Amino acid sequence: MTALFALATSLMWGLADFGGGLLTRRMPALTVVVASQCIAAVVLGTVVLATGGWSEAGPRLWFAVAAGAVGPVAMLSFYKALALGPMGVVSPLGSLGVAVPVGVGLLVGERPGLPRFAGVAVAVAGIVLAGGPQLRGAPVQRQAVVLTLLAAFGFGAVMALISEASTTVTGLFLALFVQRVTNIAVGGTALYVSVRRGGSALPEEGGIGVVRAALPALAFVGLADVAANGTYALAAQHGPVTVAAVLASTYPVVTALTARGVLGERLRGVQAAGAGLALLGTLLLATG
Repeated sequence: MTALFALATSLMWGLADFGGGLLTRRMPALTVVVASQCIAAVVLGTVVLATGGWSEAGPRLWFAVAAGAVGPVAMLSFYKALALGPMGVVSPLGSLGVAVPVGVGLLVGERPGLPRFAGVAVAVAGIVLAGGPQLRGAPVQRQAVVLTLLAAFGFGAVMALISEASTTVTGLFLALFVQRVTNIAVGGTALYVSVRRGGSALPEEGGIGVVRAALPALAFVGLADVAANGTYALAAQHGPVTVAAVLASTYPVVTALTARGVLGERLRGVQAAGAGLALLGTLLLATG
């Protein structure tokens, strides 16, 4: 069950990243984050009301608040690092956030056997290679490295925090709703500051019309991200965190393969090798 939930997480995070990447080509990244999370919050709020999730409120929700505060900071750091480039270095480094939940699992006493340990090593290598690491070329700015590692830590921290935010399904709905509301508060504040400093909340061409036309895609990105957080929490609750975290973090493979299928982007040799290693690691983890 852990492997199934974790792989579902990978699929949805990969598709959400692909959709978010396409949307940020047409509108500011902060607008994509805030708009998609607003739609997700409305849907989750309705689900919480329908299921009576408010009755599950308790101290564990602070984990959801923390996850909601860290998430936008990690995402914005990652976008800034990508802008500084080179992307071929930044993207694979960002996936190293898996070390956070894996480390948490080891600290709480999880000790994977040899097949699973090998699966972790192989899958992590595949995740990094799937990003198409740039082994030569332009030097990497120190600021880009710092921002990327900050983003990686943030992504991993969100995984660790959301897995602790609830113990029941209805409580998970409430935790995800609280996380979204916090995302909106942090992202909205950053967007407001950006506009005050001369930035724009709307696309330069098309304005609000572009955002309105993109609402279905924004809804998909927001809801896919919510679903991925939910299935990851379930995966971490039903089995070893070390297994759940690594399997869930294979989402760069999904993003790369989706870009190949939808946009016709060609996979570099190192990316194809990474996808193969990630698959092998997945098999070792699922059967170990």
